[in-house]
Amino acid sequence: MTEHVATNETILVVGGGISGMTAALEAAETGKNVVLVEKNPALGGRTSQLYRYFPKMCHPVCGLEINLRRLKGNPRVRVLTMAEVTGIEGVAGDYTATVKIQPRYVNENCTACGDCGRAVDLEVDDPFNYKLGKHKAAYLPNAMAYPQRYVLDPAIIGTPDAEKAKAACKYGAIDLDMKEETIQVKAGAVVWATGWKPYDAAKIQPYGYGRFKNVITSVEFERLADIHGPTGGRILRPSDGKEAKNIAFIQCAGSRDENHLRHCSRICCMASLKQTHYVREKYPEDGKSTIYYIDIRAIDRFEDFYQKVQADPSVSFIKSKVARISEDKDGNPVVWGVNTEGYKRYTTPHDLVVLAVGMEPSVKGVDIPGHIVADSSGFIEADPANGAVFGAGCASNALDVNRAVQSATAAALRAIQVVNKVAKAEA
Repeated sequence: MTEHVATNETILVVGGGISGMTAALEAAETGKNVVLVEKNPALGGRTSQLYRYFPKMCHPVCGLEINLRRLKGNPRVRVLTMAEVTGIEGVAGDYTATVKIQPRYVNENCTACGDCGRAVDLEVDDPFNYKLGKHKAAYLPNAMAYPQRYVLDPAIIGTPDAEKAKAACKYGAIDLDMKEETIQVKAGAVVWATGWKPYDAAKIQPYGYGRFKNVITSVEFERLADIHGPTGGRILRPSDGKEAKNIAFIQCAGSRDENHLRHCSRICCMASLKQTHYVREKYPEDGKSTIYYIDIRAIDRFEDFYQKVQADPSVSFIKSKVARISEDKDGNPVVWGVNTEGYKRYTTPHDLVVLAVGMEPSVKGVDIPGHIVADSSGFIEADPANGAVFGAGCASNALDVNRAVQSATAAALRAIQVVNKVAKAEA
């Protein structure tokens, strides 16, 4: 175990999504030293996996590109990717975090030329596209990846493909002897910004996710619609590759339910409203979206966006909590339920069903190293018992991108106040 060059005037930020990047930059730009730890090979988190933001319908490159440029130009931020905090000891103003770093098998000589990827044959599941497709075992995590450096999947190590990748690299960037490393990071305060994960839709048994190929989640649909996604932006049925033009969006899939997620995730309604735009754009003549909803929660400036979708003749709204989904002989998912406006039963086939799954914290409060107070959903609460460990973004609540950034800025301010007191005490 080696000691990282950091002090108790350093701020440790755990999680490199939009919230973690924001917290790290806000702290660094006030003159604080920051160590930013991300478990994936690149920064960006789930925001980087979106096709568009709502309500402006712009690509996430709009926000991420600015933050990446700020990161590249700020020497006060030390970025550790493929790294995970496994322990935190100490008290406010004097923490020691244990960080485990997985081997990338590619060093800093990498220019992202792609020769290693072209040289290998082995393909593995692509987590960036929620495993809807595969990529080479030597790969760049995504087009905007930071660091802009290739990765070798562990499955390739010890195979002839690994040697092919090494031989193809003219910069000496492939290092097949890299090992797991454990370091310690000293910090005065910790911003915990590990983000969210989609609720496991397979737990909602009546909806058949995992059994019926043409029942997918909203995050998977986001990747299908993206021109950089597994289908090149074509909305295709997973079962047979045919175009999906008649699409059902089911709201509150697992949310606001004592058997699943008790809370409202706040983004699901807006995500489905946004995704109806994708259907209309791909199929302007014959695309059709049907939203099955309990109620639509569109607050603040999003109300205008909601009204625009309501005015779209290609979009229908059915007030109903879908009871179950079956599958007909052609592989079409069939939605069953009762329309509560008139109490009419329906049994409606669609080309594709999209479950608007809720968000839960990627790392629940009870699983965070050290004593952390969390609510019943696992989100970090603002509690003095947490010391100088501050929840940020979707580690602290179900939030959209805008509110996650605001939360991260607030957490960074709290962390700055702690290290300022440390510096003053040691002066």
